[in-house]
Amino acid sequence: MKVVSAIKIGSLKDPDESKRGKVGILDMPMQEMGPEDVRIKVAYCAICGSDPHLVEGIFGWEAPFGMGHELSGVIMEVGEKATKKGLKVGDRVAGNFLRFCGTCYYCQNGQQQFCLHADESNNPGMAETVVWHESQVYKLPDEVSLRQGCMMEPVSVAVRMMDKVRPRFGDRILISGGGPIGLLGLQALKMFGATSLTLVEPIAERRELALKYGADHVIDPMSQDVYEEAMKISEGLGFDAVVDCSGSVHAVEVLPKITAKGGTLLYGAMYPNDYEMPLNLYQYCYANELTISGYYVSPYTFPRAKQMLTRFDLDALTAKVFFIDDAEAAFEAQVSGKYPKILIQCNPDLE
Repeated sequence: MKVVSAIKIGSLKDPDESKRGKVGILDMPMQEMGPEDVRIKVAYCAICGSDPHLVEGIFGWEAPFGMGHELSGVIMEVGEKATKKGLKVGDRVAGNFLRFCGTCYYCQNGQQQFCLHADESNNPGMAETVVWHESQVYKLPDEVSLRQGCMMEPVSVAVRMMDKVRPRFGDRILISGGGPIGLLGLQALKMFGATSLTLVEPIAERRELALKYGADHVIDPMSQDVYEEAMKISEGLGFDAVVDCSGSVHAVEVLPKITAKGGTLLYGAMYPNDYEMPLNLYQYCYANELTISGYYVSPYTFPRAKQMLTRFDLDALTAKVFFIDDAEAAFEAQVSGKYPKILIQCNPDLE
């Protein structure tokens, strides 16, 4: 079967082509199924913002390896013991790319995000088929298309963001970074009644999308001073919650300064492994009593993500589609920043 893979590690933007990471199509055998597994014929798999980082070697994995985890598809085979959720051949599904083991200390302690065995189940989803345990799979609502359905995983991240922010009705909230997670998080925060809802984003089209999704203010960090604009919007108080979805080391250091006293500051993106941000502990953790955290994967969120899929405007995030054979061009488009989200159609007969 065809699988989109990182076949060479390195920066996708390196001017030296010999050092540039490369994405291609590999022919791999179909994954074996266990008795509690289902085989899914993949319709769409979206490119996550983390995928280009994987090609750049952020986790130290050696190429080649299959990629992709934001997917939708149709069940083509059900294991003999995959009976607990009522799944059947022909069901339109999406779900969690990780299977939490349920047995290790963290799973038993209500901390699935730290499951010691979750990565064992991370099969590449940017492929013609994928095998998942039935616990990972959720049937899509009838009114959700397969194209929209591959957004269940990104929406689960927005749900996780809400779990961490715990927004109160009327909180002033700012998001830094207008990629898919930032734009989904902004929509979710609007539902929670956020006020002075602000997006910091250098790309004009994404600022326009933010306003469409209900942002009260947008800030262009290339032409405006983020600190000055944020304090003006918040009347000098700062924001009750600030969430970084940018992953940019150029964007993150100002965020403690614009978080209100007693506020919540989340760093919710993927950063260079060796980046260490200076932080004045006296000012921000002692005097201002900030709660500073992050979030990794999305435990306990998928049932709610399924329920909320129809509440999100997903049109702009599902508009640009490449076929699986054009995966290299799809990744080039992803890193260009021209589109807010890119989908790969893995089986053209599934719409």
